Amino acid sequence: MNLPAPNILSSQCSIIDEIRSFRGFGSPTVVEYGQGIPYLVNEYWTSKQRQGHSLHEISYRACFKPQLPGFFISRLTGPGDIVHDPFMGRGTTPIETAIQGRIPCGSDINPLSKMIVAPRVRTPALQEIRERLDSIPWQDQHPVEHEELLAFYHPDTLARLERMRNWLLEKERSGTMDGVDAWIRMVAINRLSGHSSGFFSVYTMPPNMAVSAERQAKLNSRRNQSPPVRNVTEIIWKKSRSLLSNGGVSAPEDMLYTSHAWHVPQVQDCTVDLTVTSPPFLDVVSYESDNWLRCWFAGIDASRVAIAKHRKVEDWQEFIRKVLGELARVTKPGGHVAFEVGEVRKGSVGLESHVIAAAAGSPLEVLGVMVNQQDFTKTSNCWGIDNNRRGTNSNRIVLMRKS
Repeated sequence: MNLPAPNILSSQCSIIDEIRSFRGFGSPTVVEYGQGIPYLVNEYWTSKQRQGHSLHEISYRACFKPQLPGFFISRLTGPGDIVHDPFMGRGTTPIETAIQGRIPCGSDINPLSKMIVAPRVRTPALQEIRERLDSIPWQDQHPVEHEELLAFYHPDTLARLERMRNWLLEKERSGTMDGVDAWIRMVAINRLSGHSSGFFSVYTMPPNMAVSAERQAKLNSRRNQSPPVRNVTEIIWKKSRSLLSNGGVSAPEDMLYTSHAWHVPQVQDCTVDLTVTSPPFLDVVSYESDNWLRCWFAGIDASRVAIAKHRKVEDWQEFIRKVLGELARVTKPGGHVAFEVGEVRKGSVGLESHVIAAAAGSPLEVLGVMVNQQDFTKTSNCWGIDNNRRGTNSNRIVLMRKS
């Protein structure tokens, strides 16, 4: 269960004051200082608090929990305010923004992102989805075009996927695609590969990490498995009902863009009330290889998507400096930025210090670093949270306010 949303902070009470006094799970916030910056350590959303709105249940690599943007949206914005995410990915921030009655704004350099976000900020009715699924020309007979994908799919399943894919691509080319079509495409993208009968594929890696066709063939041999026939229509229908089980939303979808995080000219100066975002962490995740199958279905050339990758921390910091410059442009005076990073390279690099350095000299004043320390450890030493030997388990959020 989510905690009840608190009252929106008044102008006399800063977000740092709220975080200092936070005792939502019984423990007081521990405050430490590094280079004059307060680090505020507590459990602000618990690992047991996993259940969010059903619309969030779309898999994507390196996404944060909806409780993270929800914490800031409920405290720093009101109905009708604009909440932005320039690295929107699967859309956790825009979706939570829509659920809380604010206006979602976001961008991502990967066009796949807008395809999986926009249909969930303005959702169709279930009956419309059912009728549209039944209207797809499933009966059209064509030989399988992409035989390399038979490592994932039964020939009959692949043939149906190709019919649906071609139907959707033609709708997009002709300009006749509507919100119901976009919803069906979004769900289909999410069901392409996985490890249960709820996906179109044979058993494979989790849906946020599509393996290559060659690796899938080896997996099939090792597991002595072959792709079964899947009911494409019913899988989409079942997932649609699940996503909409907590109800739909009807927020504007015209402020979601495909663009670089450091250059979103569609967003006007001084219009954003809050940004909650998380950039790529150096070269930890390969979004291109993870999403190749989704990009195929969506008609995207994954090799031409210029997703930022930085091996050197110095290059990453310069990239973040450009992003923060753009956020300073679009943020209202007095507006906030919550910039989430994590430890990388077995905890040897704390990226928050590089975000702080990147913000130096900009209109964005660093208020502090919020460390969400969950129940994996109770140490208060935020310089070396020792759970992170193989991943990025702790949330570190650099909080900034535009002067």
